[in-house]
Amino acid sequence: MPRRYVAVCGASEATPSQLDAAREVGRLLAQGGAVVITGGFGGVMAAASEGAARGGGTVVGILPDSDRAGVNNHITIAIATGLGQARNAVIVTAADSVIAIGHGWGTLSEISLAMRLERPVFALDSWDVNGLEVVKTPAEAVRRALAAN
Repeated sequence: MPRRYVAVCGASEATPSQLDAAREVGRLLAQGGAVVITGGFGGVMAAASEGAARGGGTVVGILPDSDRAGVNNHITIAIATGLGQARNAVIVTAADSVIAIGHGWGTLSEISLAMRLERPVFALDSWDVNGLEVVKTPAEAVRRALAAN
């Protein structure tokens, strides 16, 4: 079976419980053999990256700027796009499925783009959007993201 690519999208300013959930999601994705895709910086992105890196996984950061300055320390591969917020489209397009954690505006944009691209999105303590699949735990989010078509 080919490796799964799962984007973990979330607020750069997240609550402690959202950060804990993101770390656990990253760790479980790494254990499941998935490549984790994030926006490469802080908050949920850094926590998911940390969890995945500590779990021995590969973490790809899709960056908005034209350089790699400021990327979090847990990124395996940093891709500078120079696209600004439009890089959100690259993040979700590169993913087989998406886990959204938190309520940032960028997170909402990633949810919308993923839904338009028919990527499965699993919301964990995130936006209440009609048609969005809500999950209760990091384990459920990862199980469903890895099994999604």
